[in-house]
Amino acid sequence: MTRSRRGAPGAGGTPATAALTAAGVAFTLREYDHDPRATSFGEEAAAALGEAPAKVFKTLLADLDGSLVVGVVPVTGQLDLKALARALGGRRAAMADPRAAERSTGYVVGGISPIGQRRRLPTALDASALEHGTVLVSGGRRGLDVELAPADLQRLTDAVVAPIARA
Repeated sequence: MTRSRRGAPGAGGTPATAALTAAGVAFTLREYDHDPRATSFGEEAAAALGEAPAKVFKTLLADLDGSLVVGVVPVTGQLDLKALARALGGRRAAMADPRAAERSTGYVVGGISPIGQRRRLPTALDASALEHGTVLVSGGRRGLDVELAPADLQRLTDAVVAPIARA
């Protein structure tokens, strides 16, 4: 079952939705029943919400030269770690330990949102996001996505836009 509703004060009850509301950003909550057996959270969201996977983006954390950074890429692709390092001005990137990602963001894996993290990390958004009128990203918990304009996502995360995904 899926549910959609327009963002309103307190909508969804996560730090991501609170940040969106505080910033006055137009967004739509997109809820679905999360299957605890799912292993690909982004693909699960796209299928459950009836959206093209290229429009649904996943939030991945990487270690770039000893510091955590964020890459936001479509669920149809993978994060290109070399491209992420170039985009954020670093030398070497590797996927972050999931526990470190959870501690840093305040979210659980599969529900990490690029918005409303405990502390803002350097972020890169895949350039393909700009091809869509709206994109979906995690709303801060499994089973909850937010749909918003890519320009708003870029502004709220202070993201560098670059081609950081590969097929």
